[in-house]
Amino acid sequence: MMWLTWRQHRREAFFALAALAVLGTLMAATGLAMRNAFDDYGLAECVTRFRDVGAGPGLGETCNRAFNQFYDQYDILNLVGVLFLALPLIVGLFWGAPLIAREVEQGTHRLVWTQGVSRRHWVLVKFGLIGAAALVASVAYGLGVSWWMSPLNQGWEQSRFDAFFFDMQGVAPIGYTLFAVALGAFAGTVWPRMLPAMAATLVGFVGVRVAVAVLARPRYLPAEELTYPVQGATEPNRVGGDWVLSNGVRDASGKLVAPNSEVICPPGATGPDGRVCGADLGIGPGAYNWQLYQPGSRYWLFQTIETGVFAALAALLIVLAVRRIRRLA
Repeated sequence: MMWLTWRQHRREAFFALAALAVLGTLMAATGLAMRNAFDDYGLAECVTRFRDVGAGPGLGETCNRAFNQFYDQYDILNLVGVLFLALPLIVGLFWGAPLIAREVEQGTHRLVWTQGVSRRHWVLVKFGLIGAAALVASVAYGLGVSWWMSPLNQGWEQSRFDAFFFDMQGVAPIGYTLFAVALGAFAGTVWPRMLPAMAATLVGFVGVRVAVAVLARPRYLPAEELTYPVQGATEPNRVGGDWVLSNGVRDASGKLVAPNSEVICPPGATGPDGRVCGADLGIGPGAYNWQLYQPGSRYWLFQTIETGVFAALAALLIVLAVRRIRRLA
């Protein structure tokens, strides 16, 4: 049964290995170039000093200029990240959806079942082999992208919690890929035709990913609050990678008077009409800036939690798919 499953899917395996080899070569070349440029612009020192002591006189302007030059040179590589965002879905569409649907559509499953192979054994071997291949591939491109994106991750005021960065690197793509394959296999047991199974996989994968990112991810752990005065304050550290969920300016009573805003005035500064700085926005004495955020130090913990969520969903779908196999004609 193992040999038969390998013979059926070896073409997809060879294409996947070739694609990973090409991507790996490109990532190695561009990743090394980005690291060299990052060091040449002195950005490693900027990141270290900002994390340790914050912005000193002239340091902010110097580092800001260096970061802008770096991003002008390499920001185009962010577009390549769109491909990595789609990789788990592609694996689900072309490995998961055909796993059962193609067999039933072509009637080849009956041939196996008449050779003394039980339905349970048949489906578990197929799930096991394809799942193991998907696991290896996702580990390779998930951790590989983490290495490749490392210089861009340390960007000026850039948070790795941003959906574009969070979803394409680390261990989260492992969970996404396993979920996509399991969803495709389950869809094939419900709609045992290739195109309907692929369509269901596409819609289901995108829907669940968006729902988890918007509704669940911000609530994995209770968010923390940060407050600092509007006048005479030092800006919060922008290179810590914190995920700001909400921010604004609150008055002395705690009421949010200017959502999605920030006011930072030098000591003793006044507005254009001579009033206290910020008075034109309705900000009175005792007002302060407020942020609700997830600390950047929680990045890997959030990655692990999200991977676990999608791995659990994948396990549930596999159990449901195995149960549904018994109903196939």
